[in-house]
Amino acid sequence: MPPLALFSVAAFAPLPLLALGVGAGGAWAFVAFAYMTVFALLLDQLPAFAAAPEGREFPGADALLVVLALGHLAGLPLAVWAVAGPSGLGIAARMALFAGFGLFFGQVANPVAHELIHRGNRRLFRLGRLIYMTLLFGHHTSAHRLVHHRHAASRDDPNTARVGEGYYRFALRAWVGSFRKGLAAENALRRTGAKGVHPYAIYAGGAALSLAAGWLIAGFAGALVWAGLAAHAQSQLLLSDYVQHYGLMRQAGPDGRPEPVGDRHSWNAPQWFSSAMMLNAPRHSDHHAHPARPYPKLRLPGADAAPRLPYSLPVTCVVALIPPLWRRVMHPHLALWRNR
Repeated sequence: MPPLALFSVAAFAPLPLLALGVGAGGAWAFVAFAYMTVFALLLDQLPAFAAAPEGREFPGADALLVVLALGHLAGLPLAVWAVAGPSGLGIAARMALFAGFGLFFGQVANPVAHELIHRGNRRLFRLGRLIYMTLLFGHHTSAHRLVHHRHAASRDDPNTARVGEGYYRFALRAWVGSFRKGLAAENALRRTGAKGVHPYAIYAGGAALSLAAGWLIAGFAGALVWAGLAAHAQSQLLLSDYVQHYGLMRQAGPDGRPEPVGDRHSWNAPQWFSSAMMLNAPRHSDHHAHPARPYPKLRLPGADAAPRLPYSLPVTCVVALIPPLWRRVMHPHLALWRNR
């Protein structure tokens, strides 16, 4: 299957399944959830597709991002109505849809927004920002580009987890820290002449409008479910940050500054299907080396050049939810790279 077709099928398939879950209820809601969990895990065991040849162009890559972004913008209010509104669904179907839509927003919509905010095209950038605002996480648009990419794998990056730091402690520190440091970075740009409405005012307005939309759909329950879905997606984004940089720190040079970010400062995962569904987000080292490189072109460094997770990114994120198990699984792998 051509690479772009693989991304299209893997990433888009949850949407019609979730829509069927809303319309038909029952089994379809569970099928959508199973697609992004059990089915993805099983397909990841098959041999991986070869990487796209270096230099190959993908003219439809951005079009797929736009389609998935529009699917997110339609899917979020639909999910709120199905879970909190008068959809006529039973409690089990509503719970399955909450879990399924939440996984889609975290594992597909988040990588879509991430790709879009790295595009030079202003309209695409704003579309990615809009996705994050609907997830009540607009500040990530600033913090990721202006803070994380500059300070990754150093103590100045709130989204780099320290050795021994559990996910739950990290999540609170990263959320608050990225908000503050993103705000400081935007304020610094304002002092050097940046014009227009302050991005953080846009983020706050977008979050307020999103919760108001939830209220209009299903009252207080609608606003609560919208916030719950956003928290579900945010937790997956923070889990990805936690896992993909855990314990990997840059060494200080003679001048006291950290060495340049390299392949060895991010954890990667080679599993093909979950990577396709997440738009190659697990090829994290190459993204840091080439932030503007479109997702179909991202390369997977060799196992001797960059750290690899013991399991696929989604599975390793589940392990991270249990701190004692996480340390037992990850610390032997981490020691191999910290001692180099």
